[in-house]
Amino acid sequence: MTQRTTPPFRADHVGSFLRPKELLDARERHKQGAISREELRKVEDGAIRDIVRFQEDLGLQAVTDGEFRRTYFHIDFLEQLEGVETRGGLTAHFHSAKGDIDFAPPVLHVTAKVRHTQPIQVNDFAFLKSVTRKVPKLTIPSPTMLHFRGGRGAISKEAYPDLDAFFEDVALAYRAEIKALGAAGCTYLQLDDTNLAYLCDPKMREGARQRGDDPNDLPRLYAKLINAAIADRPAGMRICTHLCRGNFKSAWVAEGGYEPVAEVLFNELKVDGYFLEYDDPRSGDFSPLRFVPKDKTVVLGLVTTKVGKLESKDAVKRRIDEAARYVPLEQLCLSPQCGFSSTVHGNEIARESQATKLRLIVETAREVWGAN
Repeated sequence: MTQRTTPPFRADHVGSFLRPKELLDARERHKQGAISREELRKVEDGAIRDIVRFQEDLGLQAVTDGEFRRTYFHIDFLEQLEGVETRGGLTAHFHSAKGDIDFAPPVLHVTAKVRHTQPIQVNDFAFLKSVTRKVPKLTIPSPTMLHFRGGRGAISKEAYPDLDAFFEDVALAYRAEIKALGAAGCTYLQLDDTNLAYLCDPKMREGARQRGDDPNDLPRLYAKLINAAIADRPAGMRICTHLCRGNFKSAWVAEGGYEPVAEVLFNELKVDGYFLEYDDPRSGDFSPLRFVPKDKTVVLGLVTTKVGKLESKDAVKRRIDEAARYVPLEQLCLSPQCGFSSTVHGNEIARESQATKLRLIVETAREVWGAN
């Protein structure tokens, strides 16, 4: 098969990497007031240069900044929108091979009209673009992240007595950011979305009902929101979405196959590709891929970032063959199931495992598709 010249690539990855110790130390010193924001940024710059070289040396066609400037994959971005604030955490119950973990990240609240008042990721993207020879990939949270977890209760009724106006403003804010990113040269953007994956879990669906939402209607509502957010994307910008069931210290929140959202996800969401978790049985089988149309690409997340044990290359190839029963091999790519560090805390995995996992993906892609 011919090599893909546009994202997503045959061997791709979700975005985040384990933070190096010197970066974690610098973040702590900044928190304590020992170093300035400018001094912290210099440390971040050095760490990003290193992780870019790491990705390039592995043979990846697209590289990220590892999300090294963030604490959380979503909050750091969303709280920079006017009208959005963070408040005390709402405990979520994560599950892992070692047992359950309770985690309470800050909860986003919409307290006033949502507005995009200044570029959020443009400077960060510009730096990444300046230090790589490959395609710079930027990851940002999906706009749905401002709604699902808190629902109506986390959105000011004074600012938004009508939720339709809220969704319109969120979409406008995203369009402004995406326009600015396009002007800065961004051609590969990924929207990280836990909510469409959470809607595959019966318990999460029941939780949505208890908040007053219909879980059968939410996928279509969210597709409409995302489509509005990316409606004015610049020509040549490829946009993918990553569906995640939770990723904190190798633990997850949700379980369940993609069937409840598949038809809307693949046919109403106007993105170019999908990064889908498929590393273990909690993600279900490949049958929902039967809904994928001919103009979309699916990146199979067959290599887990949650444990260090390396998958068998033959086993990965067999699973690719299984997926190809539902969607043509030409429309498939390969990646890890999630990032290695969706929050600053990082997964319970050795730093060296990042390289062995990604090397497996690159080698497998070359053997399956003849290119990466």
